[in-house]
Amino acid sequence: MSELQQWINSYLIKWGLVHDSANIWDNLVVLLLLIAITVGIDYTCRYIFLGLFKRFAKKTKNQWDDLIVERKIINKLMHLIPAILVYIMLPLALPREEMPTLLGILQMVCSIYIVAVVLRFINASLNLLLEIYNRKESMKNKPLKGFVQIIQVIVFFVGGIIIISILIGKSPATLFAGLGASAAILMLVFKDTILGFVAGIQLSANDMLRPGDWITMSKYGADGTVIEVTLNAIKVRNFDNTITTIPPYALVSDSFQNWRGMLESGGRRIKRSINIDMNSVHFCTPEMLAKFRKISLITDYVDSKQQELEKYNEEHNIDASIWVNGRRQTNLGVFRAYLVNYLKSNPNVSQTQTCMVRQLQPTEKGIPLELYFFASTTQWIPYEDIQSDVFDHLLAVVPEFGLSVFQGVSGADLHHIRIEKSDLNLSL
Repeated sequence: MSELQQWINSYLIKWGLVHDSANIWDNLVVLLLLIAITVGIDYTCRYIFLGLFKRFAKKTKNQWDDLIVERKIINKLMHLIPAILVYIMLPLALPREEMPTLLGILQMVCSIYIVAVVLRFINASLNLLLEIYNRKESMKNKPLKGFVQIIQVIVFFVGGIIIISILIGKSPATLFAGLGASAAILMLVFKDTILGFVAGIQLSANDMLRPGDWITMSKYGADGTVIEVTLNAIKVRNFDNTITTIPPYALVSDSFQNWRGMLESGGRRIKRSINIDMNSVHFCTPEMLAKFRKISLITDYVDSKQQELEKYNEEHNIDASIWVNGRRQTNLGVFRAYLVNYLKSNPNVSQTQTCMVRQLQPTEKGIPLELYFFASTTQWIPYEDIQSDVFDHLLAVVPEFGLSVFQGVSGADLHHIRIEKSDLNLSL
């Protein structure tokens, strides 16, 4: 390279430049030639190596090599070659004896560029690794993004320390040793990151949360599907299409509801009640029993239950002339039996899970009659349709059993009462 410098120097002198000025110009020309050569080598290497890898990727059935080509991982790695060549060849273009300051600055810039390229390559490789694992069915629902992000934070933190050490001209080990004194400050600055990392480990180890889970967390207004699990935030798309962001450590320290078990079970619970007017509950007369026997769902029930009660009353010498003596069927009891049989005969009701009709504690609003069963689907719209159909039918058949549903007095009821009262006064 010194012969090349002398050759350029001689031509610059022939052009009329003084010897000292010629030294500056020939160094500059050599530097430009070096940059041109390294850029040419960069394009050549990328063409050769990238071309070979593309042909290799087309012949294989693996996805990871195709992703490497699509994400240009090799391109990012190839940028190291010109940077390293320029760093090594800079002393040939700019001798340390003549231009120590300029040489030092350019080598510092090259060193920082090399570190930046390495950080970019590692970051892209980690993202590629995450994408490959997310495409696997066994790893698809694992919150791996938080772990990848903590590695990225560590890598960029170390890279930042190395860049600072290059700028100030000190060893990275010295800076790392000095960080021990500022550990408390770092803990404060990276508090959320550290808490998020620990929470991510707990959520993953206990399988508490996966992307795609439906969760409910009233404290943060979250009621929807988890779309992303990161180091610092859990993103939930609510059913109104708004996005709620929750800190990962909040899912560990606070309570939240995960509906995954319901979705995996194949059935969704319906738990709803109506209030029966207590004044409409009474014993069944023979006429009522005859009517109930005509209802196909409870024909066998009414007969078997009546035989059971009559046998009991006969064995205990019950005086049947008085209604309160012995055991008798009630219209509410027959209605409960009808509802149980109706649910068991409904194809939209799961027959493998709990199905019952029960009375709750009576209140001033009547007797709550609760239906507790599971729909045979977990989809929201069909679930609501099934629930509505069941209670539509329930409300329609209540009067057939001599019962009435309790309902608060409305303005229309008061208006009707006033009209009846005024008509009565006129008739009097």
